[in-house]
Amino acid sequence: MKQIKEIKFEELSTDQKLGMSTIAFCWDDVYCDVDYVEQLIKNHSLGGVWITPRDGANKHIMKRLKEAADYPLLFFTDAENGWGEYKIGRQNAVGMTGSEDAAYVFGKLTALGARRDGYNVVCNPVLDMVNGRSLCGGNIRSLGGDKEKVAALAAAEARAMHDAGVLTVAKHYPGSSVSGNTIDSHMAETTAPETEEQLLDYNLYPYLELIKEGLIDGVMLKHSRFPSVDPDYPVSLSSKFMHLIRDRGFDGFAMTDALNMMGVVAKFGRKNSVGLAVGNAGALSLPFCDKTERVMGWLRECYAEGMIPDDTLDALVKDVLAAQHKVAVMEPKFTEITEEDKKLFECINKDSVFAKCDDGVPVALDREAEHFFAILTETELGAAENDKVLVDTMKTAWYNPFKIAERLKELFPNSKSTFISEYPTPNRVSKFLSESLDHGDVVFITFLNSACYAGKECLTPRIVSMVEAMQVSERISTLVHFGNPYVAEDFPHTSRVIIGTASSMGVDAGLDVLAGEYPANGVLTYDVKLK
Repeated sequence: MKQIKEIKFEELSTDQKLGMSTIAFCWDDVYCDVDYVEQLIKNHSLGGVWITPRDGANKHIMKRLKEAADYPLLFFTDAENGWGEYKIGRQNAVGMTGSEDAAYVFGKLTALGARRDGYNVVCNPVLDMVNGRSLCGGNIRSLGGDKEKVAALAAAEARAMHDAGVLTVAKHYPGSSVSGNTIDSHMAETTAPETEEQLLDYNLYPYLELIKEGLIDGVMLKHSRFPSVDPDYPVSLSSKFMHLIRDRGFDGFAMTDALNMMGVVAKFGRKNSVGLAVGNAGALSLPFCDKTERVMGWLRECYAEGMIPDDTLDALVKDVLAAQHKVAVMEPKFTEITEEDKKLFECINKDSVFAKCDDGVPVALDREAEHFFAILTETELGAAENDKVLVDTMKTAWYNPFKIAERLKELFPNSKSTFISEYPTPNRVSKFLSESLDHGDVVFITFLNSACYAGKECLTPRIVSMVEAMQVSERISTLVHFGNPYVAEDFPHTSRVIIGTASSMGVDAGLDVLAGEYPANGVLTYDVKLK
């Protein structure tokens, strides 16, 4: 077995330190210049590697780079919705259970899976405080809007990750703006009005609580700009924001969010974003989509131009070496997943389903009645016989309209299901309204597929218009929605609302609740104004 030896700071050259200040990005063999990365590792000139799991397709890259490393190199990954077969509808599913036990088992199973596959740093927990309608999946990615509950759940998750033998990275520091922007930093520069006092009181509350317990090893810096704290730079390039947390006890490492987002590169460019992240914020640069050889060239140029001061570089490298030391000495408290863990994990998806009904209205539908189920789809690529809409792009998605229709047929044998796209044609709307008259009530199954670059998270105006027309005569009895719960605010009043999480198991659980096969135990983590 190869001897792993920690690197001494005093033995590093300037060029090695520059390499230690970055994370090589490996999406696949095309994006990752594996030969060059391997050489950096052999020369002790790389701080870490980000290898995207991609269903095991990159195991050969992991194996090769692991074999090249004779020092405790940091292997990073994201795992917001879990790992392998243990997946949830992002971290809000944990929030909707309200259970610290659920948070702990989620952290445990995620960390064990990541460690098994070669990772030693997992970018969890998500500490974004969100108390309004968000973008880019902000609502389903967050544990919620109550700072004390978020801190307690996140602490349980982080504690489990440590117990399972991986380092934690809290994100996305300093959290989301509570004002609610209409553009996220993937698309453009974003600014937020919060003052330092407001950030410390609300956004940073979970960070400071977890820092007290030694549960945060690193922080991932977001690209939003808070002018009241730093009028010149986004958080990912700001020394002022790092002082804000370091002055309050944080002694771990900082890393940027992906440096290909328009919120940073549109204004500062790719090269300078890398240089300022290292030289100004003292953070590990995470340059997605740029090959490591090119990034190293930028770092050398920025250093030569005086953009990266020696004292900032030295402090960053020491933080990285300290993290590598943690990796070298960390011993997991457990290595196996128990049957009890599996049962508790399964309850996350089941117990995160929320329901709200009018007085006297049961949560479950009458299974013998003739309901008309309208299943929302992304696009309408064409119509086949029997009114089956061809939506090939959704057949492998977490929200699969075909599987939903099959399950509804099992649960409600006397009912009918139809598909309606987010952008139905006028003729399709007319046909849908006519068909609905032949049934006792209408049940809408909707979803929101939160994604970067998608902009506002809402139902399309055409769907809202159609629904509002139907509710004039109160023909819709039920809304079952999966994903961002705020989308339910777009819907007119219905007597029964069920909200589930954005995962295939969350969908199954929501349909079970609709059929009365499981109780609705979930709690909303946001102040959603249901009509």
